[in-house]
Amino acid sequence: MKKNYSLIDPKMAVARRVEAVKSEIRKYIKRERKKSLPEGVDFCDFACKFGADAESAADVHVSQFNALLDAAEKDQLESVYVEIIAVAGYRTSKEKPAAEENPAAEEADKTAEGEA
Repeated sequence: MKKNYSLIDPKMAVARRVEAVKSEIRKYIKRERKKSLPEGVDFCDFACKFGADAESAADVHVSQFNALLDAAEKDQLESVYVEIIAVAGYRTSKEKPAAEENPAAEEADKTAEGEA
C-alpha cells in the first residue's frame, strides 16, 4: 500500500481524520497477516515508510505509525505519505553456549557422577 492521506477535511475534525487513518492502516496490516504464507516463510513482515511526501519518507517500524501520526497532527501537516509493503519474514535462532544455558544443571551432573 502506497498512499497519501489528507489530514485536512472540511467535514471532519483533524483528530477524527487522524484516527480514521490509523484505523485504515491497522485494517490493512490485519488483512495482510491473514493471507496464507508461501512455503518456507515463517511470518509476514512489513517494510514501511512514513513522511510528509514520498520523496521525504523515511524507513520506520510498523509499530511506530500511531506515534508518527500523532506527531503529524501536532505539526499540523496537511497530508502524510504512508507506504507499507508485506515481505517474507524468517526467524533466526539464538544459539547459546552449553555452559551459559544452565550452570546449575552442570554442577548437578558432576555431583551425580561422583555419587555413583
